[in-house]
Amino acid sequence: MLFWILSAVLTAIAALSILVPLTRRRPDLTDPAADKTADSAVYRQQLEEVDRDLERGLIDPEAAEAARTEIARRLLAADSRVANPASAPNAHGASRAVMVLAIVALPLGAFALYLSIGSPDLPDRPLAARLTAPPEGQPVNELIARVERHLADNPQDGQGWSVLAPVYMRVGNPRAAANAYANALRILGSSTKLETDFGEALTMANEGIVTADARAAFERAVSLDGSAVKPRFFIALALGQEGKTNEAIAAWSGLLDGADPAEPWVPAAQAELAKLGGNSLLARLGKPSGADTAGAGALPGPSAGEVAAAQQMSATDRNAMIAGMVQGLAERLEADGGSVEEWVRLIRAYSVMGNKEKAADAVTRARAAYAEDTAALGQINEIAEKAGIEGS
Repeated sequence: MLFWILSAVLTAIAALSILVPLTRRRPDLTDPAADKTADSAVYRQQLEEVDRDLERGLIDPEAAEAARTEIARRLLAADSRVANPASAPNAHGASRAVMVLAIVALPLGAFALYLSIGSPDLPDRPLAARLTAPPEGQPVNELIARVERHLADNPQDGQGWSVLAPVYMRVGNPRAAANAYANALRILGSSTKLETDFGEALTMANEGIVTADARAAFERAVSLDGSAVKPRFFIALALGQEGKTNEAIAAWSGLLDGADPAEPWVPAAQAELAKLGGNSLLARLGKPSGADTAGAGALPGPSAGEVAAAQQMSATDRNAMIAGMVQGLAERLEADGGSVEEWVRLIRAYSVMGNKEKAADAVTRARAAYAEDTAALGQINEIAEKAGIEGS
């Protein structure tokens, strides 16, 4: 019933917006006497102007007489319209037609349109009733509205905020999710899951960029659980975004070390590692170690324990360790030679570290060592071209 009342009111407003201007009388259009008075005043003024122009010599007597004749003709025509109003345009009739159209056709047309595309048989669904109805089968937006209404009345319900936050994420509103997680953390306190989800929401809200606040949340999560994969993943991503290549490589290597290849995050981590230089320096550099060599042709490197230990180092110590491993590989290749894979590894390492001069020297020495091996030279030239290194 309320709907039909509102519809009637809106229809009346629409009709009045047309009727009110039409009911305003305009003397110059509806009153012949007023029309005659106005025309006479104009024509008298024109006659006076003709006389003034003749006195000042602006026109000759013949032109003045012609102008007076034309003005007199117009005055007679105006008098004729007043004497025979039926010959004038019927403005009243047009106005009445528009008024009838507004009063009758507009409501009928609106009603017919509603019957065609509307739902007159649909029962009322007041908001209060929807918010108190059983949640089963209700649309997500109504469920969100219920929780938001509850939290507006109970802003200290930390559990409610923690329930609402992931729903916001699922509907594509990470900024609202981040606010909800912030409230949950404020009320419930820090936990690995809440901190991780909070950081992820901040990252998604900033289009995949790990902000300082997001990274701080991930670091708090790792401090609570050092084995948690998700916050470590985002920390490694942040290091790469900040241009800290060596630290990012170490972080990705530590994350991938011992990981189940079937885990859904592993391909993404491997792709990020590849973007930073192909393979981890920590996983592919170092002196030969029989315990770490998987078989003939395998590339030796640090053990899983050494990689894990590197994760606990400061950035300075970790960079120093990587530089030492690269230097050890270079000295061994200089003294004893090595496989083409090891030369390629050394070239890539220098390139990732930004030492173009040493990378070019390594390319030169590798080409000299494999001058007679066309296949090996092809590998060396390929890595040099990708790294933008000339050599000689």
